[in-house]
Amino acid sequence: MKGGLKSAIKNVEQFSPNQGTLGKVVSYIEGLVPKYSKVGDAVFFSNDQFPWSYELEANWQIIRQELDQVMPYAEALPNFQDISPRQGRIADDDRWKTFFFTAFGYKSQKNCERCPETAKLLAKIPGLKVAFFSILAPGKHIPPHRGKHKGIIRCHLALKVPEPKEACYIRVADQITYWEEGKTLFFDDTFQHEVHNDTSEYRVVLFLDIARPLRFPLSLINWTVNTLVGISPIVQVARGNHESWEKQFEALLK
Repeated sequence: MKGGLKSAIKNVEQFSPNQGTLGKVVSYIEGLVPKYSKVGDAVFFSNDQFPWSYELEANWQIIRQELDQVMPYAEALPNFQDISPRQGRIADDDRWKTFFFTAFGYKSQKNCERCPETAKLLAKIPGLKVAFFSILAPGKHIPPHRGKHKGIIRCHLALKVPEPKEACYIRVADQITYWEEGKTLFFDDTFQHEVHNDTSEYRVVLFLDIARPLRFPLSLINWTVNTLVGISPIVQVARGNHESWEKQFEALLK
């Protein structure tokens, strides 16, 4: 192991979850991903690189049925920025709703109970860090932005895709693609991307963040960073916000 990499592992294992230090380590990982990534360094990825996706696609209608039980309450679901205030830079209205299952070690037990078959399928996904129904209202545009952590790969399982497809799409880097109900879409969210739903209906995907498959020792660094993200103030604030919403939602259902 090269001295620089050995030193980086030591530093990651010892530092407190300070966002400045964490940011530096995340940047360090970004520079090493092309060399250590088991799935390469690309904008989009194939299902073959994530074999578990085939079972998810085979059961998409079961997930859709549970989503359909949630959708009547769409207006009461939390806005993304209400759960994670840092999302306010790309979500400042009430047209991006969320229904969280898990996020960096936190599990919404109530939401998992409301969608038990979805929860069972999620439990089988290796390296799962984040999972929620991402619900875009008609006319919603998520402006150009990029993720900061190249140790994560994003996956969308399309559950509800309105027509015409040309009016509902995602652009990642310089490539535009369209969701297809029942199909997964894998991409690296550190490339600039944006989303348009220029239709009169909701667009819903099962939004997943997966730990990027990496070779040792970068896999160890990535595991440590993701663990520290889970205990960081960002996630703890989001957890508190979600638990507050959950209490309000439970009261609404009674």
